[in-house]
Amino acid sequence: MASTGKSTTTLDDSRRATGSPKMKARAENAKDTLCRNVTIYGRCRYEDKGCAFNHDPHKVNSYADRKRLNVDSPSFTPTLLSSNGSSPTIASATMKKTATISPKAANAAPFQPRGISSRSNSSTPTTRQGTMTPDWSVAEVQEFVPQGFDGSHMASLQGNGTSTIPTTTAFDPFVTSPNPLSAANAVGPVQANPFTHDTAAALGGAAFFANQSGFQQPVQYHMYAPIGPHSQNTLGYQRNVHDLFLPNDFREELQKKAAATLQTLPNTQLPAQVDYFHSLVPLDLNHQKNAAIFGYPSWVYKAQSSKDGNFYALRRLEGFRLTNEKAIRSVQAWKRVCSGSVVTVHDAFTSRSFQDSSLIFVTDYHPLSKTLAEQHLGAGNRFTGRQNTHIPEQILWSYMTQLGNALKAIHSNGLAARIIDASKILLTGKNRIRLSACAILDVVQFDTQRSVADLQRQDLVNFGQLIVTLGANSPSVMHNPTKAMEHFTRAYSPQLKNSVFWLLNGLQKDQDRNIDIFITGISSQLMSTFDSALHLDDQLTSDLSRELENGRLVRLMTKLNLVNERPEYEHDRQWAENGERYFLKIFRDYVFHQVDAQGDPVVDLGHVLTCLNKLDAGSDEKVTLVSRDEQSCFVVSYKELKKALESSFQALLKPSAGRRIH
Repeated sequence: MASTGKSTTTLDDSRRATGSPKMKARAENAKDTLCRNVTIYGRCRYEDKGCAFNHDPHKVNSYADRKRLNVDSPSFTPTLLSSNGSSPTIASATMKKTATISPKAANAAPFQPRGISSRSNSSTPTTRQGTMTPDWSVAEVQEFVPQGFDGSHMASLQGNGTSTIPTTTAFDPFVTSPNPLSAANAVGPVQANPFTHDTAAALGGAAFFANQSGFQQPVQYHMYAPIGPHSQNTLGYQRNVHDLFLPNDFREELQKKAAATLQTLPNTQLPAQVDYFHSLVPLDLNHQKNAAIFGYPSWVYKAQSSKDGNFYALRRLEGFRLTNEKAIRSVQAWKRVCSGSVVTVHDAFTSRSFQDSSLIFVTDYHPLSKTLAEQHLGAGNRFTGRQNTHIPEQILWSYMTQLGNALKAIHSNGLAARIIDASKILLTGKNRIRLSACAILDVVQFDTQRSVADLQRQDLVNFGQLIVTLGANSPSVMHNPTKAMEHFTRAYSPQLKNSVFWLLNGLQKDQDRNIDIFITGISSQLMSTFDSALHLDDQLTSDLSRELENGRLVRLMTKLNLVNERPEYEHDRQWAENGERYFLKIFRDYVFHQVDAQGDPVVDLGHVLTCLNKLDAGSDEKVTLVSRDEQSCFVVSYKELKKALESSFQALLKPSAGRRIH
């Protein structure tokens, strides 16, 4: 206590002798400050008349260097800390007091913080001679270069040749420390090393992505993640809001198909009910009766089932009378045929709803589909004399592989297609075809005595004739087979010609001919078609991923609108304005009702999607909400808003007091 009082008295005396500390500091600053007259005019006329500022620029620099490198200044001196967070030992504290910094340090490399000692007993730095030399050797100090971190390597900082700082774990601010204690003592937040090529490995294997700001952030499940393939590489500013949804062409196609499915025909003369089907709409473009294919005039309708509500295609054979009950039972075998290249058959029955005896076949309905005859042969066109375009060979190979797939599925079930005609093959998508009108001749010509093997070989011949007809772009080309094959040979490759020749000779008994042998012969083209199907699958998956978030956000917005500004709940008119519901109301204004500096509404879909995604994810990010009268301001996190929304929505689901009584 006595020593303390003595020191205090001495300090007071020194202050009285030197004057005010503020005046002393101002005088020292004036002495070290270059006079403005020297800077502006080159000299000061008051230099010899009491000007307190310095008039020699060289002295100013020396003063600044001496002041910056003054040993008495509170400059930062890095020391080694123990790994367990304990205080430095007495030896290290003494060394810190006695060590001085040489003026050579002015040209030293930037400060490089060293790692933390790996053992608690190594907190006191030692050297080879037992003392630490404070002078720095500028020539041996290397520039700091961020690099990958390896805990097994130890780095050391060499002194002036007579001493060495003990080797410690190198500290890299871009790399996380495996030691939790060391990580707790690290300087600043840990970030990813932007100079390394393997950022994920440097961050412990975690997956990261770069946002538009250039920072590394962990992947969040509520963010939009485009799935490949990508048609082109675009930068962030080149993208637009359409990239978050289905492509416009694909969306338009789906909407047209939906509209065609829901289309009705008012004031029609068709029967209102055909067995368990209703809302019939004719699908035939040609209103003339044609009995060339089935032997009976046939018509196709779209109808809705009253059993499951789905839409089906009804093919009606006009004037057919069923004479054998087993004939219609043969349709049961066609229900087992499951192939993507065959229109599925569901049922067959007779009906008198059309004021006659009709046979009805129920199949799948593919909206806006065309037949190959309408697409390539000009059937049903309003403009006569239209010049049909030549079918490229690759498309023709695609048709052959798909029809081969259909015939393989049919023949494997012990059946025969019997009808392979361009007017009975549907084009349901881009180069996507399906064989239809199956099972009809099995019922109509049930009494025909012909083996299944012969019918299957006839399928091969009909298959070859179809390809020749499509290649010649003429429905009557097979009336002159020799001329048709000459044209086909000139237009297409020898491989395609040989494949068609093999099909046309399907009825010959010189060798065994079946669909499996044919598929083996065109295996190279099968791989090309299969590759195209894989690319289409990838594209559809990529388009579908864009709509992944939409259903979730619609449910979230539904909850918000069920809670926000509800007029009354449980006889409380202020229920939506009190408590946590008030936060949700202000949050709704923050998301949807923002205005810019000019007072115009902010119509930014990106802002809306970002806020809703963060709300659904329950992010810890905080948002500032201001009331409409600007009298209240709240700072809440998305996590708190999500909790408030869930609790408010659950309150709406609980039974009321009246219902609980009953």
